[in-house]
Amino acid sequence: MGVTKATLESALVEELAAERSRQNGRLGRRSGYFSRVLDTEHGRIESLRVPKLRSGNKARQWQILQRYHRGLGSLLNFTLSLYVMGLSLRDLQEALYHLLGSVLSVSAINRVTIEAQIHMDSHRQAKLTKTPPILIVDGVWVDIQYPSVETKVDRAGHVRQIRQAQERVVLTALAVWPDGTYETLHYEIAKQEDIQGWEAFFEHLIERGLDPSAVELVVSDGTLGLPAAMAKWLPRAKQQRCITHKVRRIKDYLSYAQLPGQDEQGQPLSVSKAKQQRCYQIQNDAYDIYKAEDASEAKQRLATFVEKWQPIEPKAVQTFKRNIELTFSFYQFNKLLHPRIRTSNLLERLFEEFRRKSDEIGAFPNEQSCLTVFFLVVQRDHAKHDRSSMAKN
Repeated sequence: MGVTKATLESALVEELAAERSRQNGRLGRRSGYFSRVLDTEHGRIESLRVPKLRSGNKARQWQILQRYHRGLGSLLNFTLSLYVMGLSLRDLQEALYHLLGSVLSVSAINRVTIEAQIHMDSHRQAKLTKTPPILIVDGVWVDIQYPSVETKVDRAGHVRQIRQAQERVVLTALAVWPDGTYETLHYEIAKQEDIQGWEAFFEHLIERGLDPSAVELVVSDGTLGLPAAMAKWLPRAKQQRCITHKVRRIKDYLSYAQLPGQDEQGQPLSVSKAKQQRCYQIQNDAYDIYKAEDASEAKQRLATFVEKWQPIEPKAVQTFKRNIELTFSFYQFNKLLHPRIRTSNLLERLFEEFRRKSDEIGAFPNEQSCLTVFFLVVQRDHAKHDRSSMAKN
């Protein structure tokens, strides 16, 4: 929200300056600022600083505010998305001109992008004075350009270092509070989702103020490096394996033995349809296990599941049973939290939005631009769900 506020305040100052210039100073002298409330898609700005003159302020019609209210709620995302995709400040000014008119100069756009990076850094480094009992962690893969040892000579005869895209992962932690609210707590770029990556991630969280003894549960997929990192940095926390990832993996181990030749109505069934039906039935039965009221009932349902499917799909069942107890950890917590803490879906939805942005960009020009876009996606996601995007501090 601070970035949106800074964008609008810069535009207002420049709009007034441009109008005074056209009027040859007849509008009168500047006389400080007044505050007003403005609702945007990013939330409410309680005290937008609007520049004022010695007279005529009530009758003034602000071009930028009128256009903003007419639907330019994505101004900030638009500006920064173009910027991180490599547009120069001059090109960006021209693009914004078609939306806003001549209300943002190159220097103002530059201030906005710097402001976004400042807010992103502040968000990632803010001290934590409260620790959530539950963390949902995962990573999303991206391409980022890094300088290589190779060089090239450009048209002007300058020697340039060649930049090459490399895969990196944005490790992320989502905090879930006892009342069911959630927020993005921390994110950083790592080379791999391995022990070293997760250890550094948790170490940085603790440096920010996370109390490792207060974390009771960590929800994740089956990433291999996480358990060892948890044992070192979050020794009291239990692990909850995402049931969605667990159930979906069944499909990879199906043998499709003893496929039926007819459907339930007695109609002929093609091999393709029979396979789809088999996959749906076994996954649906697996999901039913987690609809149990408690862990004891869930284990009874698991026994029924094994009895039914072991003779037909032994490999898939054995794989599903492996570390199955880690998918029952959520039963030890408040029942109202179960839908949110038995999967990593909350984080996956955030990643889906980020992937849409990153796919448009391709390879990010640097780590800073990647983290800035991720920050903007976080801000928009939490504003959309009417939750604070800043960690409680």
